[in-house]
Amino acid sequence: MAEPRLIHIGSAVVDFIYRIDRLPAPGDDLTASSFAALPGGGFNMMVAARRSGMRTAYAGKIGDGPFGTMIAAALKAEGIEMLQPVSCGIDSGTCVVLVTEGDGERSFVSRPGAEGVITADDFRYMMPAPGDWVFTTGYTLAYPGSRENQTRFIEMLPDHAAFAFDPTGIVGEIPVDLLYRVLARTDWLSLNRSEAAAIVEQADDAGMVQRLFTRHCQRAKGIVLRAGAAGALLALAGKDPVFVPAFRVDAVDTNGAGDAHVGAFIAALSRGLGPLEALRYANAAAAISTTRHGGPTAPDTQEINEFLKRAQEGNSACSGNKGNNGTRREEWS
Repeated sequence: MAEPRLIHIGSAVVDFIYRIDRLPAPGDDLTASSFAALPGGGFNMMVAARRSGMRTAYAGKIGDGPFGTMIAAALKAEGIEMLQPVSCGIDSGTCVVLVTEGDGERSFVSRPGAEGVITADDFRYMMPAPGDWVFTTGYTLAYPGSRENQTRFIEMLPDHAAFAFDPTGIVGEIPVDLLYRVLARTDWLSLNRSEAAAIVEQADDAGMVQRLFTRHCQRAKGIVLRAGAAGALLALAGKDPVFVPAFRVDAVDTNGAGDAHVGAFIAALSRGLGPLEALRYANAAAAISTTRHGGPTAPDTQEINEFLKRAQEGNSACSGNKGNNGTRREEWS
């Protein structure tokens, strides 16, 4: 069997990143302390997977304007294959990213471009080979020009392909019927607490993942419920969930941390790590990414492994005990 690929069928855009003291109120005129224009969106997740050693390809669309040109050059530099030809007469989309000083939290305003239009003719570029992983986020399921056909394609995926999905903060804009159809085909779901609550109503962590399994993700092998600086909950079908704490770092920018987490997790699973070990690896990748400014800041495998080694040396005592929300807490760093 050929080396498994990650095929990203979602959106790669250009991020306009502004660092500010606080989010503006209506009518405010703020001055940013810094600015950068960088490839972002799905690009960040693909970079994370590629730097963790997974063969990675982008099957979404790229425009023929300056933003698309920037994305195409960045994909090439990272060794990420482009599966579709460039779309003529339309540029790639953009996203304004506001990063607040101090806590490093970010807010987004997106505008779709070429990546926001999917037709049935595009399916041939997206089709996976046996052993491949297919991934998307909620953005192309929310955009009117892509959501119907992307849902159709996901439902058509052969059983030999693992489908992973991150609904992202735009989950509330995805038509409910399409969201449920996509969740029904999902093999691995990664999302944060607010996104889970938007799908199954607020509850404790264990309750939300149980509702996700029972109501929407009946074929899923596992669900990762990300809790930011606290860590992440791993729920495998038919097993008690396990909470894996995050690593303590001095975060300066959380933009791209979720992407780093998902990309590293899938890459680790693809090379044979067990889900719990893969989640520890992903937690390390996300932690390192928050110590750097920008979106595509995922570390590579060597850096992650060295980070994990230092963490293990700093706290070699591992114990499993009961945590909050009826989940088992894995204390290891």
